[in-house]
Amino acid sequence: MSDSSVEGVRLQKVLSQAGIASRRVAERMIIDGRVEVDGRIVTELGTRVDPDNSVIRVDGARVMHDDTLVHLALNKPVGMQSTMSDDRGRPCIGDLVEHRVRGNKKLFHVGRLDAETEGLILLTNDGELAHRLMHPSYEVPKTYLATVAGKVPKGLGKKLKAGIELEDGPVQVDDFAMVDSIPGRSLVKVTLHEGRKHIVRRLLDSVGFPVEALVRTDIGAVSLGEQRPGSLRALTSKEIGELYKAVGL
Repeated sequence: MSDSSVEGVRLQKVLSQAGIASRRVAERMIIDGRVEVDGRIVTELGTRVDPDNSVIRVDGARVMHDDTLVHLALNKPVGMQSTMSDDRGRPCIGDLVEHRVRGNKKLFHVGRLDAETEGLILLTNDGELAHRLMHPSYEVPKTYLATVAGKVPKGLGKKLKAGIELEDGPVQVDDFAMVDSIPGRSLVKVTLHEGRKHIVRRLLDSVGFPVEALVRTDIGAVSLGEQRPGSLRALTSKEIGELYKAVGL
C-alpha cells in the first residue's frame, strides 16, 4: 500500500519532497513543534496531510509544494528594460526568460529597475505573491549598492534614517553603510522598503551624492549573491517560504 493511499501523505515526507529537509531532520522539526498545518502546531509523527490543500509552515514560513508554481531570481543587466515585452523593440527581461522557463508560464516581475540599474528582479507566476511583494503596505526591504561621486561624510547615514523630503513626499532609509571608498568616489549600501520610481538615485542626489552606478542586491530574504548579469536561478525552498511569510501568505 502506498504512502498516499491512506488519507493523505505523511507530513515528514511532504517536507522532504518540498526540499525543506531530509525526512529524519523533518521528523525532528515536527517533534520540536516547529511545523504548523492549517494554523495548528503538529507534533505527531504519524500525521497525514493533503499536500494540495493544506497550508504547511515551518518556523512560520510557508512550505510550497505546488510544482506548477515558478519562483525565479534574475540579475537584470544594465541597458535592459524591466518588462516582459517592449513595444519599441528594446531589450527586455522577457527576452532572457522566453526560452528558459518551461511551459512559457505567465510570469509577473517583482520590482522594476530603470534601464541603467543592474540587479535583482523576482519572477513568479503566483500573481497574489507578486502583488503583495510590490505593495508598499507589506514593507518588504530592498538593498542596493550605489557608487556615488564624492567622499561620503560620517553623519550621512543618520540623516537618511531620519528622513529626507523629496518632491513627492518624505523618504527614509532602513539602513545605510559605507562599503568602500576610492579617490573621488564612495561605495555605499542602502536598504529601504520604498518602491517609488528612481527612489535611490533621487534620494542620494538630493543630499549631494549623484549615483554613478547602482545594483539591487536583495529583495526581502532573497540575495543576488554571485549571480552574473543576465543569469537566472530558481529560488530555494527557504527563500520561497520567507517571501510568503513576509507578505502574510
